[in-house]
Amino acid sequence: MNRRHCAAAAITLVCALGLLTVPVQAMAAPTPDASPSPSASATAPAVPSPAAPASEKDLEKIREQIETLYRQAGAATDAYNLAEEQTKKQSGEIVKLAKAIVDGQARIAELKDRAGAQAREQYRNGGLPPGAQLVLSDDPQLFLDGVNKVRTSQQASKTVLAELTRTQEDLETYTQDASSNWHKLETNRVEQAKAKKRINAQIAAAEKLESRLEKKELARLRQLEQDAANRAQSAWLATRPTPNVAVSGATTAAGKAAVAFATAQIGKPYVWGATGPGSYDCSGLTSQAWAAAGRPIPRTSQEQWRLLPRIDIQDMRPGDLIIYHADASHVGMYVGDGAIVHSPRPGRHVTLAGAGSMKILGVVRPER
Repeated sequence: MNRRHCAAAAITLVCALGLLTVPVQAMAAPTPDASPSPSASATAPAVPSPAAPASEKDLEKIREQIETLYRQAGAATDAYNLAEEQTKKQSGEIVKLAKAIVDGQARIAELKDRAGAQAREQYRNGGLPPGAQLVLSDDPQLFLDGVNKVRTSQQASKTVLAELTRTQEDLETYTQDASSNWHKLETNRVEQAKAKKRINAQIAAAEKLESRLEKKELARLRQLEQDAANRAQSAWLATRPTPNVAVSGATTAAGKAAVAFATAQIGKPYVWGATGPGSYDCSGLTSQAWAAAGRPIPRTSQEQWRLLPRIDIQDMRPGDLIIYHADASHVGMYVGDGAIVHSPRPGRHVTLAGAGSMKILGVVRPER
């Protein structure tokens, strides 16, 4: 097929991509929309004649659609990563509980043996309880010795029975917990599979759009991406509060170590779900950078936003994490001078970018 014909087909494909424009929630497995969204269809570019190259307006529409697809793939990636972390946690809990159940069963068997030994001892004494045996004794010393033995025996019996009861109750709790954790594990696996399917669909759609453009159109598309980022950065710098130099200049040793690690990864490819060393997704880069600095943090950008201390943007300093988009689906590390290091999206590499080149949700500080 003629490359210009491919470009026209790529633009036609945009009209159908409303199927993939439903927002993704990070804490639940995303589900694809069943039909194109009216708004997506209404804003799709007009299809040019087969022999005509994509117009500037058409390319801008394609750029916006690709950006949306990759951003939503990023949100689905967070859902996948979170489910993966939870799956690992639940698997570990099940292993621990299984060991506790085995130990509990062995302890119950031991306690039952001890209780049985006490019953057999009573049988050897004629089947009479210790109290009755004392009454039948004519020797005062034997009587006193017997009293102590009875007390000791009674206490031992009570201890064995009490421990047996506690162990049985613990075993029942362990079993219930193991069953609960198993259900959680299976739920996480289902969420993981759904998120992975969503990611693959979105990335494939975006890659298909790009693959059908000619080289000149691809180059122009990259330039449009850069122009959009530059406009956003300029607008952010124009409205940005004056930095608190006293705070933002006080970079800690851990912050410097995190920045050094992250910037050392520049040039490595984005791969969703990757945590290095050869490739990273956005939160894989930031979490590994802070782990290298001796401060483990949550794995996903959404968990980083939810759990890490938030700070005012004017107080941020190198090493702080900037969370992007309303769904917290992207994260970059501030390196100073209005710039971040981040892993953008599939088809791109870890790079430096303007801190305001995307919609900022807020800033968190891992070491606060």
